[in-house]
Amino acid sequence: MDLPSPLAWLVDEAGASPGPEWFLAELGRRLLADGLPLSGGTLTLSVPHPIIARRTWLWRAETGAVIEALAFAAAPQSEAGRDWLTGLGPVWEERIGPSQDSPMLDWAGIDNRAGSGAFAPADADRLREVARFAAAPLAALAAREARAALLEAYLGRRSAARVQAGELARGTGETIRAALLCADLRDFTALSEVTEPHAMIATLDAWFDRVAGAVHAFGGEVLKFMGDGVLAIFPVTAGSVEADAGRGDREACEAALRAVAASRAGMAHLDQIRLAQGLAPLPFGAALHFGEILWGNIGAADRLDFTAIGPAVNLVSRLEGLCKPLGRSVLISGAVAANTATALTPLGEHTLRGIADPCAVFTLPAD
Repeated sequence: MDLPSPLAWLVDEAGASPGPEWFLAELGRRLLADGLPLSGGTLTLSVPHPIIARRTWLWRAETGAVIEALAFAAAPQSEAGRDWLTGLGPVWEERIGPSQDSPMLDWAGIDNRAGSGAFAPADADRLREVARFAAAPLAALAAREARAALLEAYLGRRSAARVQAGELARGTGETIRAALLCADLRDFTALSEVTEPHAMIATLDAWFDRVAGAVHAFGGEVLKFMGDGVLAIFPVTAGSVEADAGRGDREACEAALRAVAASRAGMAHLDQIRLAQGLAPLPFGAALHFGEILWGNIGAADRLDFTAIGPAVNLVSRLEGLCKPLGRSVLISGAVAANTATALTPLGEHTLRGIADPCAVFTLPAD
């Protein structure tokens, strides 16, 4: 059976689209080439994510450009796609599936082509046919995006990418250079003994929001939440290694320093809120180090985890444990200090438990 080009593409190739934005742009381009008078289109997918409820991609026929709009779970429900299309011309909408969470594939025509601000009946019939043929590839695409969102939420961006790429063999990994951040709350056990469990969870969430938010804002990634602790990395990017290895090291360390400073500012603000509520402040310790780590698959035969191991991980963990004895909230190793122009306060060399060589230790000036 001979099918029009857009429908043949939906049957034969669309299911392998690399992403929703590419699917929308390619389908729109093929519909234009097939004579449909479109000025734009949108594709909306629901997302199983703790923050984002829906992702909408907006395609403009005139330029071929695609931009993305996010709808957040805590925000009032919006119709970003429809609102945007309304400014381009008459709108044709179709939900591709039976449920409210099914994909939405919408199009804007060219103003007044039908004389009434609507699609011509023949054009509307063609779009309905497109929606029918788009159901299967969009179901596959939506499932792929949902899986990616879940994996990123629970594993982090880098680990999720590895899992999706099928790198599941136990014992496999890669060596990467990175600045490491290790942080945890002080006296957490005592606090949890006198705090109702739900309130304790809210407290942990508020703490993790400040630390993880700062890490992500400066290009890092949280590898682990461990009780009240956090392990994050700021990897040296491949491009910076090729251009200038020293520059890549400095960029990673500077990003880590900015993140830990932002975390400290966020916690100071949180402590003000807690004091106003009659709650105790949340003292914490954070340490930064720079070095090579082995990051990969470790675990039992039927239960794996992506984790980071190596001397650099051991050192940053031991350094963080020195925060309380030294009365500091932030400690920085000599390896980070050697890769930054930021003014730091030296605290001398210290012996860390289980680490053979003494570590030069620094802190932020205001700490």
